[in-house]
Amino acid sequence: GFPSGFGRGGEGGRGRGGDRGRGRGRGPRRGEEEKEWVPATKLGRLVKQDRIQSLEHVFLFSIPVKEYQIIDKFFGKALEDEVLKITPVQKQTRAGQRTRFKAFVVVGDSNGHVGLGVKSAKEVATAIRGAIIAAKLAVVPVRRGYWGNKIGLPHTVPCKVTGKCGSVSMRLVPAPRGTGIVAARVPKKLLQMAGYEDVFTSSTGHTRTLGNFAKATFEAISATYGFLTPEFWKETKFTKNPYQEHSDLLSASAKAAVAT
Repeated sequence: GFPSGFGRGGEGGRGRGGDRGRGRGRGPRRGEEEKEWVPATKLGRLVKQDRIQSLEHVFLFSIPVKEYQIIDKFFGKALEDEVLKITPVQKQTRAGQRTRFKAFVVVGDSNGHVGLGVKSAKEVATAIRGAIIAAKLAVVPVRRGYWGNKIGLPHTVPCKVTGKCGSVSMRLVPAPRGTGIVAARVPKKLLQMAGYEDVFTSSTGHTRTLGNFAKATFEAISATYGFLTPEFWKETKFTKNPYQEHSDLLSASAKAAVAT
């Protein structure tokens, strides 16, 4: 078994608490910033050449986002990130324990987009950086609605939604304007980053498990666009897929890449 706490066995003694270096690890390192982004995917090429103007266009065709620079290009400085928790995790080896740090990060623009990322690494800074990238790749659109009359801008969840992860179940309930976000610390941060102003929440299960609590809330937020309501009953006007629309450009850039 493990020694008490995250003890000194093997590499474990180097841990010195899970919060080491919380301030470091934000943003790119020196030397990384100057490097120009060379897209590796078709979507990346289209975004870099400004053929796709918004993330909604990407969501419309369910195109997977594989490069975090795509999200950076759409949002720029509007996307904020916050570290929810850094916790040491251990693996038992023959020589003792191997301690790594696991970071939970939430990113959002407080205006309809939110993402959650988790990453483990030997260094705290590397874990945070990896978690930020994972969160950017996991950004989802957030649907907002009204509690009663449709006055002003949407401010709450459009309907009751539930998310579940492990034993933790999270329920989001629409709330009247002015209520604020009635939630614990972790889901409150996610809901604020998503752009909700008023929400009632109800959770069951082992919510002390922060990772599952955050994931359950994220799943509930993601489920908001899964409901077909009367405002979506209008006839769908089908448009061409971006890959189809810009096929000439993509084939030309592919040939140029092969030539070099």
